[in-house]
Amino acid sequence: MLQNKVGRLGRAGLLITLLMPTAQLDAAQAEPPLTLSATAPDHYTVQAGDTVWDIASLFLPDPWRWQELWAGNEHLDDAHAIEPGDVLSVVWDEGRPTLRVTERSDVTLSPSLRRGPLDAAIPAIPQAQIAPFLRQHRVVESAALAQTPFVVATDANRLLSSVGDTLYSRGIGVSTGTYHLVRQVAALIDPLTEEDLGMFVTDIGRASVNSVLSSEGLSALMVTQARQEVRLGDHLLPVEEVMAQAAYHPQAPAVLIENAQMIAVASGMTQIGALDIVAINRGARESVREGDVLMIQQRPPPAEDLLTTQSLALPDRQAGVLMVFAVFDRASFGLVLEASRPLAVGDALRSP
Repeated sequence: MLQNKVGRLGRAGLLITLLMPTAQLDAAQAEPPLTLSATAPDHYTVQAGDTVWDIASLFLPDPWRWQELWAGNEHLDDAHAIEPGDVLSVVWDEGRPTLRVTERSDVTLSPSLRRGPLDAAIPAIPQAQIAPFLRQHRVVESAALAQTPFVVATDANRLLSSVGDTLYSRGIGVSTGTYHLVRQVAALIDPLTEEDLGMFVTDIGRASVNSVLSSEGLSALMVTQARQEVRLGDHLLPVEEVMAQAAYHPQAPAVLIENAQMIAVASGMTQIGALDIVAINRGARESVREGDVLMIQQRPPPAEDLLTTQSLALPDRQAGVLMVFAVFDRASFGLVLEASRPLAVGDALRSP
């Protein structure tokens, strides 16, 4: 069991309101009875910056079941909101725990904190962790990426280009238009089957076509934005804005997720910790959804039986929690919500 602290993920200072999809609540009825953590308090006063995950982790050993904890709040309708200063209390209904608002303090809300309905889609985690990443990273089918135009030459034969420089590419075929400049970060390969899951790419800037095709079939483009210097071989993709969801609601996967692993880390670091973003080898094909929570498992090194000197395979141990926030066909991106020990590429993932 992971021990989570309230406020750890509340860096964005967001007011918490909660969404309770009916379909998810119906599905949850098939799960074991909802139980509280041994350390769950009887009362909790909502703080500015709390998140859904924070509050659920305080009360539940299975925080992805937070919707069930809020079931039965008929007295809270669309005109109400959970605000800083509200006191949450555990009440029991036929042996089932439920959180209720039992007191509302008079507090002055800052301009960034607004009242909202209980069922409004408010982020369960700081949006600042996800939105910038989605604007700059994606997974593209390897075969599709290979067919896209790429930089074949630069003005004055520069090896590196930046804003204002001219690039040349084949295969664009239009005299106007704006393109993403993207660079391959890593080929995503399933470690179990060696299947190609797509190419992890990063957006390094934008370029606009500023000439008609030359006799050699080249299009000239001017670099209009650059997060990194542009190199020969960088690919050009039509501009398509990728927006993060307004809210991510942690939930148990709809299907059993097996043989999943973390296969790449966005930062390039060897060790992975809380709030790091990783790629995993499961996607829409395996019915993975945005908001799905997966447990991170590690296999300890074998131990030696001191009596027989035989090697003993130890059971996997829980090492963290991950929430999926972007799903592609055969791969997904996830945010590590909790890590009780250093994590690494290759660590296993499973349904809670």
